[in-house]
Amino acid sequence: MNTTSQFTPTVTAAYLRTLPAIRERCNRVYDLAKKGKLEYFEYHEDQESRAAAFCVEIMKRDFGSSFDSIPPHGRWRHLDAGLPRVEPLIERWKASEGLDTKEITKRLIDLFLVSVLLDAGAGNKWVYHDGQSGQKFSRSEGLGVASFQMFEQGFFSGDAGQPYRVDARGLSQVTSAKTAAAMQVTDTNPVVGIEGRTSLLFNLSQALNSNPNIFGRDARPGNLIDFLEKESRMDGNIRHVPIAALWHALIEGLAPIWPDRLTLGGVSLGDVWPCNALKASAASEEDTFVPFHKLTGWITYSLIEPMQKLLHWEFDGIEDMTGLPEYRNGGLLVDFGVLSLRPNVIPKSFYPDPSTGIPRLPPSHPAIVEWRAMTVIELDRIADLIRSTLGLSREQLSLAQVLESATWKGGREIAKQKRPEAGGPPIDIDSDGTVF
Repeated sequence: MNTTSQFTPTVTAAYLRTLPAIRERCNRVYDLAKKGKLEYFEYHEDQESRAAAFCVEIMKRDFGSSFDSIPPHGRWRHLDAGLPRVEPLIERWKASEGLDTKEITKRLIDLFLVSVLLDAGAGNKWVYHDGQSGQKFSRSEGLGVASFQMFEQGFFSGDAGQPYRVDARGLSQVTSAKTAAAMQVTDTNPVVGIEGRTSLLFNLSQALNSNPNIFGRDARPGNLIDFLEKESRMDGNIRHVPIAALWHALIEGLAPIWPDRLTLGGVSLGDVWPCNALKASAASEEDTFVPFHKLTGWITYSLIEPMQKLLHWEFDGIEDMTGLPEYRNGGLLVDFGVLSLRPNVIPKSFYPDPSTGIPRLPPSHPAIVEWRAMTVIELDRIADLIRSTLGLSREQLSLAQVLESATWKGGREIAKQKRPEAGGPPIDIDSDGTVF
C-alpha cells in the first residue's frame, strides 16, 4: 500500500532524498514488471541466470578464486588507469610534506569528489592522451586520468602555493573553456556535456561556501572528515560512521550543484523522476516519483574507500547502498534480454540512425526511468545469483565488489561484443553531464 501521500510534501521530499527510498520506490516498479505492467519494457526473469553466468566468468578470469581481493566499486580504479597514481601520490605527500593520515585522506576526498562530478558519460568519440604513460584513455578511465592531472596542476585550488586541494575559491574560477582545454577537447575530440560538467564544478563552489558546518570555514570537500567525526562513535579503537550521516552530508551539502528539475514542497529533489507506470496505483502525484541519486551514490562509494583504507573507519548501515542505475549496469540487462523494449513503443524520431536499432533518449524520458528503476533491483538479484553460484555470503562478496568486478565491467564487455565499433550502450542517453 502506498503511504507516502499521507505526509506533507516537505516530509515526502525529505524521504525521497534518503537511501532507503531508492530501493523502496524501485521495488514498486519491479512489482509492476513482474505483472507485465510496465509501459516500455518487458521483463524476462529467466534471462537473469545468463547475465549472472557471464559476470561470474569475468570475475574468475580477473580474480581466479581470490574473490576477497576484489576491490569495492569506486573512483580509485579509474584514477589508476594504465598505471598506479594514487598510492605514489600519497607516498610523495608523506615524503615531501610529512602529512598525517587525516590530511592525506582529506586531499583524497577533495580529488575523488571532483573526479566523480566530471565522470558523467563522455560519449563515444572523446579520448584523453596521458603524457605520463603515453597511453590514450576514453570514457570513465579517460575522465579519471584527466581529473587526476587537473588536480595535480592545481586546477581546482584557489591557493597557488597548494595545488593538491579543492576549494570554493578555485572552483569559482573554472570556466567551460578552461575545462575543455584541460580535458583536451577539440572539434575532432568532443566530449558530451562539457557545459554541464563545468556548471557542476562552479555550483560546487557555492555549495561548499553555503555549508560551513559540513565543508568547514575554508570550504573544501575534504572537511567532510571533520563533520563525520562528530557524527560517529568510537568502539574501542574503531570509529563507526553511520552511512546515513555521509549520505545526508552529500545530499544536503551538494544540493545546490544539481540543475533544477523536480521540486516538492519547495525542495529541489535532484535525481528523482516521475514514473508513468506507477500512476495507476498512485494516491498522489508524488507517489509516482522514483529517486535514483546516481551521482551521489557514486560519490558515496568512492569516498568510503579512502576513509576505510587510510583511516580504518567502519561504516554502519552500508547495506542500504544500492547498485548504480547507469548505462553500463542497465545495458547488461538489455543486452542479455532480462529487459527488452516493447515493440514500436519508442517513436522513430528517437532513432538518430535507424539501422542501429538504438534509440537516443533524454534522462527524463519515462522509458529511461523504468530502465533505471529496474536496474537498481536487478543488480540486487544478479548479485544474489552470483553469490549463490560461488557459494559466498553477502559479507564475503559485497554489492560494491559485484559492481566493480561483474556488472559494470560485464555491461561494458557485452556492449563491446555486440557493438564492436563504438562499444556504446543498447540505449543511448542524451545526457547533459549531470545524471550519467
